Amino acid sequence: MAQKPVDTFTVSCPCCQAKLTVDSEIGVVLSHVPPPKPPPSVDLDDTAALLRKQVDAVEAKFRASVEAEKSKEDVLARKFAEGLKKAKDGPIEKPLRDFDLD
Repeated sequence: MAQKPVDTFTVSCPCCQAKLTVDSEIGVVLSHVPPPKPPPSVDLDDTAALLRKQVDAVEAKFRASVEAEKSKEDVLARKFAEGLKKAKDGPIEKPLRDFDLD
């Protein structure tokens, strides 16, 4: 039993210039070779601006975390007071244990 040769052809994608190998009988893509990526263009002015933006973002995040840490005690106290209020107002129930589910 000899296999018949597979009819394939290679097509270049008009959008991204990738190489596609297509089976003509079934009409499916058998393989895909992505196009080579161009080397990045390096502009020192853009790079310096990006670095400054990154430093500013890190500084802003640090300031926000410092402010959150300053108010952390107040937030925890309010959460505790709210939980205590709910516990006082709610009905007293026996806690459900895993052992009770069997």
